[in-house]
Amino acid sequence: MNARIEDYALIGDEQTAALVGKDGSIDWLCLPRFDSGACFARLLGDEDHGHWRIAPEGADVCARRAYRPDTLVLDTEWETADGAVRVTDLMPQRERAPDVVRIVEGLSGRVTVRSTLRLRFDYGSIMPWVRRADGHRVAIAGPDSAWLRAEPAVPTWGEGYGTHSEFTVAAGERVAFVLTWHPSHERRPPLIDPYEALESSVADWRCWAGRCRYDGPYRDAVVRSLITLKALTYAPTGGIVAAPTTSLPEKPGGVRNWDYRYCWLRDSTLTLGALLTAGYQEEAEAWRDWLLRAVAGNPADLQIMYGVAGERRLRETELPWLPGFAGSAPVRTGNDAVDQLQLDVYGEVMDSLSLARASGLPTKPHMWAMQRSLMRFLESAWRRPDEGLWEVRGGRRQFVHSKVMVWVAADRAVKTLERHHELSGDLAGWRRLRDEVHREVCEKGYDKERNTFTQYYGSRELDAALLLIPRVGFLPPDDPRVVGTVDAIRDDLGHCGFLRRYDTEDSVIDGLPGGEGAFLACSFWLADALHMTGRTQEARALFDRLVGLCNDVGLLAEEYDPLAGCQLGNFPQAFSHVGLVNTALTLFGEDGAG
Repeated sequence: MNARIEDYALIGDEQTAALVGKDGSIDWLCLPRFDSGACFARLLGDEDHGHWRIAPEGADVCARRAYRPDTLVLDTEWETADGAVRVTDLMPQRERAPDVVRIVEGLSGRVTVRSTLRLRFDYGSIMPWVRRADGHRVAIAGPDSAWLRAEPAVPTWGEGYGTHSEFTVAAGERVAFVLTWHPSHERRPPLIDPYEALESSVADWRCWAGRCRYDGPYRDAVVRSLITLKALTYAPTGGIVAAPTTSLPEKPGGVRNWDYRYCWLRDSTLTLGALLTAGYQEEAEAWRDWLLRAVAGNPADLQIMYGVAGERRLRETELPWLPGFAGSAPVRTGNDAVDQLQLDVYGEVMDSLSLARASGLPTKPHMWAMQRSLMRFLESAWRRPDEGLWEVRGGRRQFVHSKVMVWVAADRAVKTLERHHELSGDLAGWRRLRDEVHREVCEKGYDKERNTFTQYYGSRELDAALLLIPRVGFLPPDDPRVVGTVDAIRDDLGHCGFLRRYDTEDSVIDGLPGGEGAFLACSFWLADALHMTGRTQEARALFDRLVGLCNDVGLLAEEYDPLAGCQLGNFPQAFSHVGLVNTALTLFGEDGAG
């Protein structure tokens, strides 16, 4: 079993994604969508919970691996005593059914290769019935069906509740495997040509990556992050999942294991800004349109997250048959945080739609009416305590970041009316709200003795989200309170040169046992804040260290443990990659933006 989260690479088709380990095993794949049940769940269990490994006979881990430049096509190479072999993994853009294509190519000598496929539907809990049909191995259980074929055909047999193949490739010889999922009640979908799929996938990804306007330092890392965000996009709707995985632990052996296969409103402004600035207006518009559809309805019912198509019911459930990654249980699907009140999301929605309008994205007829409705709700609800940005489970508080984002909502509403006189709204009332919130935050959320804003009113605890205060315009970067807050957060929440979200060990609001690693998005925010407060050299040094945390194929999880030297949390994490892109644009935008 792959022992580290960073041992994995990502492939996907913009509707779901798979994780491929250094040992050549696909250990995680949900079909047909990101949030569907997994047919490979070895990531959170063992081989009997489903996986598909292709590797030379007797081999352990690969010699090297890399994405083909500017693509999501993965090449993994092994060197053996008999020769060398490459496995190319991809998920081509689907027309109807999702396909996983794995092409084995001999590089030198003659190498014996083995394929071991164990399909286990519903997160490893259901063993399918397997039969032969039309040159395929067909696995069926309930609503799920998967068809496996090889071109050319190779010796294949069933053994130990798995499907095995063994064959030899010489230099220049290729064998392609295609695994296709479809609903079991439907006829088999049309076959794809795996070699044509490879060529078209490489061409399509390179064409997309070529649209990136950024051409400054760390361009490869920026493009890889943008490709990752594209891979985490659910193409039919434009929604972007926070990660393709569930329950990868924030602390090995701990209980901070959450399902991130959904779309969070908190990510909307930062994601939209990254896409627009990097030159991806079409993707930004699709994300904006997903946002409008998802939040439509009663503003009092606004959720912090939604399903990839805007679904609202994301009930949290535990899967007791899975022991979890590194024994980190429970394994969860769904997320009960969906029912929390987080006032900051109103600010993030207003900020996103303001940014979209200012950037020239085509407006929607109902967009401003919805924004006015959000503001009417905030006028009466903004004083309420909430669970805050970090979805704490220890009770509601008057979180300072939440109030700052209420200010953002009012500020963006005011500025929209000031710039667009054709729109109507309560300009005077929203100005009063903006001023009142600002005054209260500065009075109740600021510790004069320590010269820092605090996590919630009256507390002495700090929160890395307060680093966003200058970014959203609540106070200018040179305000002494901003500089003091940046310094206090770096001193109190610093962790071996990176940054934690808040103090989880001694927190009275967290509601969960145990701690976690350095939070990568917050560490990128620190780099932004250092730059904005005039410490650009320090900011660039921190950014360089953060980019250095990417694994060998350029991917980041949610967190990093600097003591153990490993990544933590769901992987790859959109929030981390958005942070990388935005910080690169902040630090080098004038030199690198096209």
